[in-house]
Amino acid sequence: MPEQKLTEYLRSNSGRFTEELIELLSIPSVSTDPERHPDMQHAAEFIQSELARLGFRAEVRPTPLHPVVYAELISDPALPTLLVYGHYDVQPPEPLEEWETDPFEPVIRDGQIWARGASDDKGQFYAHIKGVEAALATQASLPVNLKFLIEGEEEIGSPNLDEYIRMNRDELAADAVLVSDGAMVAPGVPTLTRALRGLVYIEVRIRTAARDLHSGAYGGAVPNAIHVLSDMISALHDENGRVTVPGFYDRVAELSDEEQAQLKEVPFDADRFLEQVGVTAETGEAGRSVLERIWTRPTLDVNGIAAGFQGEGSKTVIPATAMAKISCRLVPQQDKDEIMSALTAHIRALAPAGTEVEILEFGRAQPAQTPADFPALQAAASALRDVWGREPVHARTGGSIPVVNTFQELLGAPVVLLDMGLETDNLHAPNEHFSLDGYQRGIHAAALIYARFGQD
Repeated sequence: MPEQKLTEYLRSNSGRFTEELIELLSIPSVSTDPERHPDMQHAAEFIQSELARLGFRAEVRPTPLHPVVYAELISDPALPTLLVYGHYDVQPPEPLEEWETDPFEPVIRDGQIWARGASDDKGQFYAHIKGVEAALATQASLPVNLKFLIEGEEEIGSPNLDEYIRMNRDELAADAVLVSDGAMVAPGVPTLTRALRGLVYIEVRIRTAARDLHSGAYGGAVPNAIHVLSDMISALHDENGRVTVPGFYDRVAELSDEEQAQLKEVPFDADRFLEQVGVTAETGEAGRSVLERIWTRPTLDVNGIAAGFQGEGSKTVIPATAMAKISCRLVPQQDKDEIMSALTAHIRALAPAGTEVEILEFGRAQPAQTPADFPALQAAASALRDVWGREPVHARTGGSIPVVNTFQELLGAPVVLLDMGLETDNLHAPNEHFSLDGYQRGIHAAALIYARFGQD
């Protein structure tokens, strides 16, 4: 791609690119609000129209709730294919009184565009659409086939996406999937996320008696459900912070020397990380740094607990039931089904005699990792290096992105996560914003990726 021609095109059209994003951000596409259904359709049609203008075969397709936008530009079936994913739905803007400006009347201030959805995810996926425009405008054709899948239900858990992908897996087939729906590790530090942790989530319910009992009449002679559950929970970790579930670490690989070196390159201040959330003492697996613990090691956490008397004042009762919600974050090579089986078996084994145990399952997601030498990742790294003038950081994330797991399992396509936002963008909070510099650089990087992935 002639770099000078691309640079000039981006410079001369940057104002229009921003105006178009403002128009998209002005559509209140809140997926949780039934009154916003017409706005959801409006947003989908806006995206479809823009992709069609660029020459894509683009359609707004219904689902049981909100539509998806599917578009494809097939230059040559023999060329590699890249699928770009994003979502046009946004979080509710409430509490409105905490916004400095109207969440759906975007404003530009301090080099940022302020509006709901600016960073999550309209600004990021729209940068890819504008990247396509810039690439097509500055070269005769692209050496890659492109597909776009933009959904409208991500903020409500994508209830219809898996089924849509399953039913259309042949049409969606791709050599790689490109997702921009996250944050760079620091301002000015281009970031490629190569690995995501997986997840298993359960609810444990125990019963130790037919009903709650009077602590004076029965105390000391019958099991207390809170005591029993507390003992079970405390036994899930050893004195070194390691999970005690048998086989939990069997598939967990130590980082290679190259991966350790990449981890050290991440601009991460552990003390500041803890200070920002009001934590004065770190915890977790002994012998591991904070960044290792949240990015590269599996975990087990209690996310909720309920039992006994919760009202004002006192009530001398021995509770008969107790409940805990427990999640495990999994790292690449671990298997969600194996961990779920081992976890539930271990919890049952920890229950003392006379305790009834019921376990409800609420979700499983396989961890994901993209090989360092994968062509799409290499193309993205090359593009970011040229746009930002520095080597990108190869990051991991402690969380799970369900759609990544879906693409991995149903399409068999590795996923490249190219993050353009920042953790400070106030995602899901009042005064969400997105850097205009990040937006314009994202457009530039996207245009280069489309050219270079096809060449590779």
